[in-house]
This record gives sequence, structure tokens and C-alpha cells, in this order.
Amino acid sequence: MVNKKLLSYLLVAVFGFVLFYFGTDGFTAYTSEAARVNQLKEDQPLFPEVTLEDHAERVYPFSEFEGKYVFITFFYTMCGTVCPELEKNMKEVYEMLPDDGLEDDIQFLSISFDPERDTPEVLDTYREWLESDGETWRMARIPDQQELDELLDRFGVTVIPDEYGNFAHNSAFYLVDPEGRLVEVMDYQETREAAVTVMDRMEGGGGK
Repeated sequence: MVNKKLLSYLLVAVFGFVLFYFGTDGFTAYTSEAARVNQLKEDQPLFPEVTLEDHAERVYPFSEFEGKYVFITFFYTMCGTVCPELEKNMKEVYEMLPDDGLEDDIQFLSISFDPERDTPEVLDTYREWLESDGETWRMARIPDQQELDELLDRFGVTVIPDEYGNFAHNSAFYLVDPEGRLVEVMDYQETREAAVTVMDRMEGGGGK
């Protein structure tokens, strides 16, 4: 009787262990968000063909940055919660990188997912607040909603509007390589770690 009870406990424990293993991507993901990030890093999706309109009313395809790493955030200017912290942390990463690499090897790009309200004029005001130079770090929107939706879906960005004009959304730092592939998804609160990751990538080759 004791042996049967012990055996049943062992079977339950083993079953639970197996479920936990597969449910956490081999113990590497403890949340669905972590699993999503791990999947993105494994898949390395290509940045889709989209047309950007930036704070200076310049219109160009994402291939404008071909040959460079592109450090990206997704935000909207009316956000009063996570977005200001996200963008200020992006500024911290920007300031940690060596000046000689900013112009030739990497582009910083903040993309609004609220193109209707985030006009170039609004984006430029936000840029001034963050003291972005407007060149090596640009604020932009994707006016075509279909193109925007494709990008958000491909990069696993969740954006859910509410009745008050706000959005529930996830936030991270995204790094696209010179060939246009998403190669890193980083915790936006870990700015030093993100800067080190970017510098390691750049030093490993792949810039212009």
C-alpha cells in the first residue's frame, strides 16, 4: 500500500515536472511574455516593408536604414504611464553608446502606434522634450494602418485600445540587424544591459 502511494506521488511529481518544462520553454520562460520574447529571438522575423513619416515630415521606407542596426521602441505620445519611462530609458541607452558609432552603425527609432493623433508636429514636440537630435534618433509613425498592424504582429507587439483613447500594450527594446532581422528583444528597464548587448552586436560586425 505504501509503495503504491509512493509510486502515485512520484508519477504526479514527474507529470508536473514535464508540464512545467514544456510550459516554460525548458525552464527559460516563466510567463507568456517571456515565452513570446524567446520565440521572437528564435524566429528572427524580418522587418516588413513599411513607409515611415517622421517628425520632420520626411517620408521614406524602412530600407532607409539598410546596413545599420536599428534600435526601436513602440509608443504613443498620449501615454501617461509606461511610454515616458520607455523613451527616457531609450535615451539612457543612446547616451551610453560611443558617439562614433551612432551616425554610421546604428539608428535609434521610436515608432508611434497611434498615427492618427501622432502627427509629425506632435512627434516633433515629443522629440524636443526628449532632446533627441532628430537624425540619429528619430520619432516616426506609419500612416498606413495595414502596414502598421503587420509590423506589430510580426514583432509581437500587443496594442489594445480602450474607450478613452488609451492603449494597453507591452513594452521592450527591439534591435534589428543590418539585414533587417529582429535579433534582440530587451527589457526596457535594464538600460545598462541593453547598451552592452547593442555594443556587443556592433563590435561583432554587421555595421556599414
